Amino acid sequence: MTNSQDTVTESRQEGSISGPHRIVEVGTTRYTLLGTAHVSAESAEDVRHLIRSGEFDAVAIELCDARHRHLSDPDALAKMDLFEVFRQGKAGMVAANLALGAFQQRVAEQSGIEPGAEMRAAMEEAAHHGLPLLLVDRDVGITLKRIQASVPWWQRTSLITGLLGSVMSRQEVTPEEIERLKEGDVLESTFSEFAAESKALYTPLISERDRYMVLRLAEQAPPGSYRNVLIVIGAGHMKGMVEHLEAPLPTEPQEERQALEVTPPPSRLWKALPWLITALVLIGFTIGFSRSPDFGWQLVTEWFLINGVLSGAATLLALAHPVTVLATALAAPLTSLNPTIGAGFVAAGVELWLRKPKVHDFATLRHDVTALKGWWRNRVSRTLLVFLFATLGSAAGTWIAGFRIAGALLGSGN
Repeated sequence: MTNSQDTVTESRQEGSISGPHRIVEVGTTRYTLLGTAHVSAESAEDVRHLIRSGEFDAVAIELCDARHRHLSDPDALAKMDLFEVFRQGKAGMVAANLALGAFQQRVAEQSGIEPGAEMRAAMEEAAHHGLPLLLVDRDVGITLKRIQASVPWWQRTSLITGLLGSVMSRQEVTPEEIERLKEGDVLESTFSEFAAESKALYTPLISERDRYMVLRLAEQAPPGSYRNVLIVIGAGHMKGMVEHLEAPLPTEPQEERQALEVTPPPSRLWKALPWLITALVLIGFTIGFSRSPDFGWQLVTEWFLINGVLSGAATLLALAHPVTVLATALAAPLTSLNPTIGAGFVAAGVELWLRKPKVHDFATLRHDVTALKGWWRNRVSRTLLVFLFATLGSAAGTWIAGFRIAGALLGSGN
């Protein structure tokens, strides 16, 4: 195997491209990596210029199936089944993706450049010229889950609040944030201040994806299958991918690629915790009734009041329908004792029944969530908030009521 690479080009010349690019030859196949800026009109022009040159017989892009569908199908959001989203436990992931999309939309509105324009250009030109389009990036949901599993639990809260704060707390996107987007996608730019100092975050966010994209190339475009493959990626991935391409490519990349798609399951303790809490609360009720019926009913009443009031109040903050608030308040104390169903699922189901989102809500969703108040105005995003707030309210009620019951039992035992 022989490898060679081009030099990095930094300035546009007559008939050339402006973005950094490298060439790696593996056997009879040439891999041309174009490092793009996700908020740059010039990057889109680079992509069009290269594909129109006729030098390439395949195009690979830094997209997964889900992001490709969203870019190629403007009506993808309108086809989303919200009930299935809640049933499958994907509400948090959808909300996070909307928050990231809101950040992209604000960048587009302020800079006049639509993020991902270079990927759209690659998709359009590949289709126009009849070239195979290879999707080589890992699903963003898997990346987020591997980040969550990699980062110690005590750091996760700061990451989540940092993510939500960066994309929801202000209308104006700073010039520094726009510059960071020129080196990576919205996910990387959002976490960049953490990733630079955290190997636990950098590995799943950057280095794993460098390796993953090369493994996908080894599967979809192995040496000898194409003459010249154009690879359109964010500039921040170019160095890592070049290093992996220059090393011997695996002949059986599927196993390693699948290993990078595994999302570690929750620990046994974390899975058992809801059942343990249920058992402890029921034991507390039993002990209370064994001491006196009045004391037992006092504990049950406090459980229902604390859990119900906090869950109902949380959905009220999400501006849920009054019937949803009442249903959540009544259901939360019971769902907290049944780990197979959550208060958020009940709240979202009732809200969907009472206020089913309209076509207009899906059509304006991306724009509405760019403003904080828009999350409450749009029926789709508001239903997500109802689910999340009810879940958090019920969790808070469970812990507060649980400690209250424990304190009452210990106090009465003295």
